[in-house]
Amino acid sequence: MSAWSEVDDTECPIARSQSLVGERWTILVIRELFMGVSRFDGIQAQTGATPQMLAARLKKLEEAGLIERRPYSTRPLRYEYALTEMGRDFYPVMLALRAWGEKWCKPRGKKIAVRYIHIPCGKDPGLGTVCRSCGVELKRSDLAAKLAPAYASEREKRAEQAKSS
Repeated sequence: MSAWSEVDDTECPIARSQSLVGERWTILVIRELFMGVSRFDGIQAQTGATPQMLAARLKKLEEAGLIERRPYSTRPLRYEYALTEMGRDFYPVMLALRAWGEKWCKPRGKKIAVRYIHIPCGKDPGLGTVCRSCGVELKRSDLAAKLAPAYASEREKRAEQAKSS
């Protein structure tokens, strides 16, 4: 029997997928890229990962084909990160995690952290992977996000803490 980290010998798509994205830091990095945060320091601030942990996760995601590095400065050489087609295709998984987390992983009475408007139909798509109003599969590029004040404040505090450290 092979180790959990070695899934080349299984046909199970869940095991193979989990080997790429099945840990906390990786999911948080992908969340940030979907939220438009593309630079190392911004991703680090919002995920809380150590520089070494983040560098390792970014390298793993790049090697797996979910993200690509793009230079944004040549002096000094600095990169930003972008989701590839493979990475963008992960969005329904993120929406499913969001829906599950909103239902089961927060105290009662707390507001939804991120509300969306489905741009094509102009309505709240609800929680899930398909717009509850028009029935179309949701893509990040078709959604306008509005963060709940508490979540926006949380993100601002993390960004400020990162700048001051």
